[in-house]
Amino acid sequence: MNLYPAIDLKDGRCVRLLKGDFARETVFNDDPADQAAQFQAQGFRRLHVVDLNGAAAGRSVNRAGVEAILGAVTLPVQLGGGIRDMAGIEMWLARGLARVILGTAALTDPGLVRRAARTFPGRVAVGIDARGGRVATQGWFETSDVTAVDLARSFEDAGVAAIVYTDIERDGALRGVNVAATAALARAVGTPVIASGGVAGLDDLRALKREAASGIEGVICGRALYDGKIDPAQALALLDDKK
Repeated sequence: MNLYPAIDLKDGRCVRLLKGDFARETVFNDDPADQAAQFQAQGFRRLHVVDLNGAAAGRSVNRAGVEAILGAVTLPVQLGGGIRDMAGIEMWLARGLARVILGTAALTDPGLVRRAARTFPGRVAVGIDARGGRVATQGWFETSDVTAVDLARSFEDAGVAAIVYTDIERDGALRGVNVAATAALARAVGTPVIASGGVAGLDDLRALKREAASGIEGVICGRALYDGKIDPAQALALLDDKK
């Protein structure tokens, strides 16, 4: 199972929000490139980046920070937040991103997701952020009537590389990952699922790993890494272990 350390960008800095609340942020590093380089030095093999301002604005805002990250590491980087048209997708992939994550666009413009997945095989993921099982959009400021499972199923034949599933109520709260909901989503679709939100310690990683057969291919970890609640070497060894 893959482990993705997270870098959330707000106003050019690396932050963590509590349950997506822009007013409840903790700044962990003023230099995104430095943070990315630290993660690479710790042995991580991939990186998850979110443009928080971009998610709210509907366009890429922290472009300089993302480009600095791409210039600082050789790891494959996936990016979500504010990417809502083909021009943005093409621009970011041309600049070296391994994968773009389409969240709000998956709900408001599913045709874009399908076109992008066909045009860039293996390089387009769908981000599904849920509050009470319902899909939230526009930087989590709006909650739709669409369920996470229904949205995921609607892209079964689209060829997307992965679904990044975030439980908003757990995100940044260190309350433990929602293993049951993530596994249920993974079992409902054939697309690989990446878990996100609430990882608090190695026990969460163990619990997710036990559900790997359901289709969970990876997990994103943010606050627990920044707070030192998860040791990178131990976490990587745990998820790399075939047992």
